[in-house]
Amino acid sequence: MTVSRREVLTAGAAVGAAAALGGCGLGAQDARGVPRSAVFARMSAASSSAATSSPPAARLIGDGSTSDTGPQPHQPTPHRLRPGEPPPQFVVISWDGAGEVTGLNLLSHFRQVAQDVGASMTLFLSGLFLLPRDKKDLYRPPRHAVGASDIGYLTDHDIHATIENIGKAWLEGHEIGTHFNGHFCGPTGVQQWSPADWHSEIEQAKFFVEHWRTTTGFTDLPPLPFDYEKELVGGRTPCLEGADNLRVAASRLGWRYDSSKTGIQMWPSKDRNLWDLSMQSIPFAGHTGQVISMDYNIMYNQTGGTTQGAPSKRPMWQQQAVDTYLAGFRRAYDSNRAPLIIGNHFEGWNGGIYMTAVEHVMRTIARHPDARIVSFRQLVDWVEAQDPAVLAKLRTVPYGTRPPGGWEQFLAE
Repeated sequence: MTVSRREVLTAGAAVGAAAALGGCGLGAQDARGVPRSAVFARMSAASSSAATSSPPAARLIGDGSTSDTGPQPHQPTPHRLRPGEPPPQFVVISWDGAGEVTGLNLLSHFRQVAQDVGASMTLFLSGLFLLPRDKKDLYRPPRHAVGASDIGYLTDHDIHATIENIGKAWLEGHEIGTHFNGHFCGPTGVQQWSPADWHSEIEQAKFFVEHWRTTTGFTDLPPLPFDYEKELVGGRTPCLEGADNLRVAASRLGWRYDSSKTGIQMWPSKDRNLWDLSMQSIPFAGHTGQVISMDYNIMYNQTGGTTQGAPSKRPMWQQQAVDTYLAGFRRAYDSNRAPLIIGNHFEGWNGGIYMTAVEHVMRTIARHPDARIVSFRQLVDWVEAQDPAVLAKLRTVPYGTRPPGGWEQFLAE
């Protein structure tokens, strides 16, 4: 199969939220060499260089598109909080779609940013980003025509680059979740799907990841270094819709979490046996309300949804995005330390200002010794390592307020 180029059509992933409060910036600095804490250590930048090498000897799976190479490298070991010890400030940087598109090259770019700052991320891979357009009839979306997709299909060249980068990202310690396939939103979209529909969509997403060698014909790439049946433990629905029935299906499949609703900055609890790690409302810089902590929602509130707004306003919009994310970080960091969930898309909207903003935010957050930029899977590992009584106590502290008597007294026993 030849590799060609085609502009990929992508879709936004959430409904615009109300505008919100002013935020705060912490200043831009490179975070290379930031100290690592024993609380939840991440690999050093030096050790990550080995992660891009060939995977170890593996058990090939199916047609050889994936493989079981053993435990994922560069995973931190969580420990239970000691009496009086404050929790780390966890931040999850997650990406919907997670394709590598020619001309943007953002997946590879943010792999490097993550290495610079000692971060792990979650990549919610769209299954169709591994399926060539000329094989689209293999996709049977629930309640839609065969091959239908509201995000189009990648070029062969971009599918190749996506497979290569996804494999390297996993070896570097990043999580591979799912953004499902066709990205159907609105009245006829995923909000109408039953648990059985979601089960079909999930199984198809796994099929496209597990059979890219057959569908693409590529022979010059190594198998993905993970067993997707084991790796896939969470996802995010298109437009944050249809989560209730998705969670029914996901729970039956043994998933550990879902990030498909909206909430506030509080310590997580379970819904349908899944950790609810939904998107959050955070202060919207320069306004009196709040906005969902996702690039699309910030953009929607700035431009009404246009991705090509006035160039003269882009510097202001970019700084507003930075200040908004950092306002959400500071509100949690200085109060209840609830994890901050940030969602993004590898997009060039409004000249790429939202990508510049989130990179700035990652580098800024990494300067804080108590902050950890982790994947959803790593966050769940840490939460599940804690004393349930301590977690219950953490959930009693509202965002924006400090625990009574300070952390040492609050978690003394």
